[in-house]
Amino acid sequence: MKSRKLAIIIILVALSISTNYAMISLYNVKFMDLIVFVGGFCFGPLVGALIGIFSWLIYGSLNPLGFSFPIWISTMFSEAIYGIGGSLVRKSLKLSEPNELKNGVGLYIFFGVAGVFLTFIYDIITNIVFGWVVGWNPIFAIIVGFVPFGVVHVISNAFFFGVGCIPVISAIVKIVGGEKIGVSKK
Repeated sequence: MKSRKLAIIIILVALSISTNYAMISLYNVKFMDLIVFVGGFCFGPLVGALIGIFSWLIYGSLNPLGFSFPIWISTMFSEAIYGIGGSLVRKSLKLSEPNELKNGVGLYIFFGVAGVFLTFIYDIITNIVFGWVVGWNPIFAIIVGFVPFGVVHVISNAFFFGVGCIPVISAIVKIVGGEKIGVSKK
């Protein structure tokens, strides 16, 4: 892996973790998912997944809200779904390079819907594991975990993805650019 690409992974992981700490009082309202998704969109599924895994590897082990090994593992690998999802969204848009992204209301809505879908998957997995840890029936854990926490998570991610994906992707392409790291051809 090239050193510039590694530096970008480290920067996005640091940004993901620092924004989680900054927003600690807002339960299930975080920029982490957006950052991981954009990492996958711009740099591919492996880099996106690594950003998600490393973010939770660090944040989860130093989490001021507590630590549970099974929950930590589930959040760490479930976060990778956002990075892989970002890459799949780019492929579904048939973009060879992220700088081909065109501005438009439909695209903002599309990214918001992608955020809802990925967050729903993430919440189902992590709620099932939480339920298993505390001894709840998986269906009960999904329902209790989703109302109200999952609803807040889904709505905030719909907003963050819908409003944030295009500007953040554009900024990364503008700042990083260059064919050398596979971001864009200028």
